[in-house]
Parts: sequence; structure tokens; C-alpha cells
Amino acid sequence: MTAPSPASPSRPLFTFGLVWLGQFISLFGSGLTSFALGAHVYQLTGSTTRFVLISFCATLPLAVLSPFAGVLVDRWDRRKAMLWSDVGSGVTTALIWMLLVADDAGQLEFKAWYLYPIVLLGGCCTAFRWPAWTATTPLLIPKRHLGRASGMAELGAALSQIASPVFAGVLVGSIGLHGVLFLDVLSFLFAAGVLVAVRFPPTPGASARSTAPRSMRRELAEGWRFLRERRGLSYILAFTTFTNASLALVLLLFTPLVLAFTDLKNLGLIGSISGMGMLAGGILTSVWGGPKRRILGIAGFPAIASLMLLLAALPPSVPLLATAAALFLFSMPLTTANSQVLWQLKVPLEIQGRVSALRKTVGQSAVLLVTLIAGPLADRVFEPWMAPGGAFAGSVGRVLGTGTGRGIAFLFVVLGLTVLGAVGLLLLSPRARRVQEEHPDVIPSQPLALTLSSEPPPAGAVSESPLSATGNSPS
Repeated sequence: MTAPSPASPSRPLFTFGLVWLGQFISLFGSGLTSFALGAHVYQLTGSTTRFVLISFCATLPLAVLSPFAGVLVDRWDRRKAMLWSDVGSGVTTALIWMLLVADDAGQLEFKAWYLYPIVLLGGCCTAFRWPAWTATTPLLIPKRHLGRASGMAELGAALSQIASPVFAGVLVGSIGLHGVLFLDVLSFLFAAGVLVAVRFPPTPGASARSTAPRSMRRELAEGWRFLRERRGLSYILAFTTFTNASLALVLLLFTPLVLAFTDLKNLGLIGSISGMGMLAGGILTSVWGGPKRRILGIAGFPAIASLMLLLAALPPSVPLLATAAALFLFSMPLTTANSQVLWQLKVPLEIQGRVSALRKTVGQSAVLLVTLIAGPLADRVFEPWMAPGGAFAGSVGRVLGTGTGRGIAFLFVVLGLTVLGAVGLLLLSPRARRVQEEHPDVIPSQPLALTLSSEPPPAGAVSESPLSATGNSPS
């Protein structure tokens, strides 16, 4: 008998490591492009609105397409879904590179709006990659190590967030925006090459679905019904959606809060220190895996983040804001990893793609809303309230101070107290507290590849099939 290929699904941990490496390099390349391209557009137009529109176009498909992408990912080979997503993302980056080359050659005049449909197309590719990768992880990783696997994913995001701006600034100065875009294309090619080399275990029920096609509406309804019938998971989804939207609002307004009292040099210093906090959170999650009672991690770390918002609102100083930002971002990978593991344990393998995509839709819709209201909320409501002579200058202003940036600080206080209230409500809910006990784990203890390749179980053994755990039968 010949030994299995290193990239075969009979060695799932090795496969996971390879794919994680490919996706991390791709994410890092995308971070380089995002930073360099955003700076180019701002320098070209001088418009904050046009700059923000790029992020809006990248995020919109995640909110709109994710439910349909999740259904299709559950139908398709998830490896191929990731592969073609990486190829599509590489093509969109190559298109931007070609526009810049044509501009340099005098064949056209580059306009910022040329980027919007291309970035929108790239967001469509991302809408398929995320649920495919999320749903594949439980096929490759033993159940007891899912927390560490989620920590590795958060660690990759943290490393990209810290390193991409630094490297992008250096690379733009040495090889230009064209070179950065070319490196991003290479990163997508590397990720796609890894996916060509590896094999994923088959998704349970995939062959039955492929031979008996069903309507997308029906399969999408199954995902919604799964969420609706499990109130504890629905409460957790509502909570994480709110906390993620609050995080997005904080990140959008943190820069003007800092620049209201100091300069770009100190902003960069604070950003580097806060990035190290996020990196530390990712490393801790990768090593530890999180508490056994996931609800403690899901609720506890946002409570720490909310306290850091209260700290950041005090009369400003660079050490104070750097500490608050570092601890705030430290909590984020731990929160996300614990939530991700809970969903991976409780959602049957055959519907994880669509449930993950529905969660992404809900979350990204909230983020899009926050992106639209952040500026007006700060500029037209909270900043006037905390201006000298404003509505709260004589009360809250005595503690937080008044003037530019103090309205954002007051908004941080409101957000921090609201998140603490949401934590309390979540923990007071018996359904949320007992979600691990009320809903049994529905994935095998070992990766599916190992389960499929093992010898038949002895007579009388209890099956760990996710379908039997939910009482469903293959359609």
C-alpha cells in the first residue's frame, strides 16, 4: 500500500496548514494593495468621500451576495470555490494594474471612479471565499483544536493589519504602486497554487444534492430556519453583530479622535502599539484555544473592550490612548475565535456554508450602516454637544473636556456603556448561557477525512454523524 500524498485529505492538518499559509499570503497582498491604492486615490482626488467609497464597494457584496454564495458553496466543491475566488480576485487586481500602465503610456487618463466596479467585482469574489474557508475548517481540524485553528485565522488577520501598512509604505517608495499591485497578483497566484495542490474531504450530503438539485430559495430558507429555531444562537448572532458594528464605528472615528490633539507621527505610534495588542490576542488564541464555555469568551472579552472605550474617552494623552487601543484590539481575536468555534461546533457540516454566509450578511449590513452614519453622527450630533457652550459641555464636558474630538470621546462612552449593557443582557439570557448544553455538537471529534478512512466502527457503536445528531436525513 502506497503512502498518501502529503496534500491528500488523509492528512488534514497538513492540508489546513498549507491552505492557511496561502490565504495568509493572499490576505497580506490584499492589505498592501488596500493601503497603497487608498493612499493613491486620496492623493489623486483629495476627497475623503471617494476614498471611503472604495471600502464601501469592497464591503457591499459581502452584505448582498453572501446568502446566495453560502448556498452555492454548500453545493459546490469548497476547494474549487476558494480556488476560483482567488483567481477572480487576482484578475481584478491585474485589471487595476493594467489601467495604471495604460495611464502611464498615455493611452487613457486614470480616474478614481474606474476603480469602483473593479473593487466591487473583487468583493464578489471575497463573498464566496469566506464561507467556503469557514465551512471547510471543521472538515480538516479535530474538534478539540478548532479554537486554535480560529486563533490562527485571527493571527493571520492581525499580522496583515500590522505589517501591510508598513511594507506598503516602503514598497510604494521603491517599486511604486504598479509593483505593489503585481505582488498582490503573485500572492493570489500562490494561494490558488496551494488550492490546486491540495484536496479537501467531501462535504456530507454534497453528492445527494448534486444529483437532486433544489431551489436556492429552499436551501437559503433552511439556513434561516436553522438560526430561527435555535434562539440561543440567534441571541449570540445579534450580540456579535452589535459588537462588531461598534468595533467598526470605533475604528472609523479613532483617527480623528487622535488627530484632534496630536500629529500623524503619534497616530502611527499608537497604531503600531494597538496592532501589537491585536497580534498578542491572536497568538494567545492560537496557543490557548479559548475557554471551554465559549459564552464566557464571547461575552467576557467585549466587556474588556467596552472598558477600554471608557478609558480612551478620558482627557487624551498618547500613552493613555495607546494602552486603551492595544487592549481593545487584544480582545477582538479572542471574541471572534470563540464565536467562530461555537458556530462550527453547532452547525451541521452540510449547511455550514450558508449559515456562515448568513452571519456575514447580517454583520456586514450592520457595518455598512455604521459606515454611512459615522461621519454625520460625530460631526452633527456629538461634536456640537461637546463644543464649548454645547449641550453637554457643562456636565459631561467637566470630565471629558470640551472642544474638537471630545464629541467622539463622548460617543465612545455611550458605546462602551451600551456594549456593557448588551453583555449583561446576553448573560442574563438562559438560552444564551446554556447554548452549549442545549445544542449538542454536530461535527465528528476527528476530521472527516480521518473518519472516512478509518475502519468501520464495531457493532453497537454510536455514530457521530452530524446528520444523525440533528435528526435529519440526507435529501
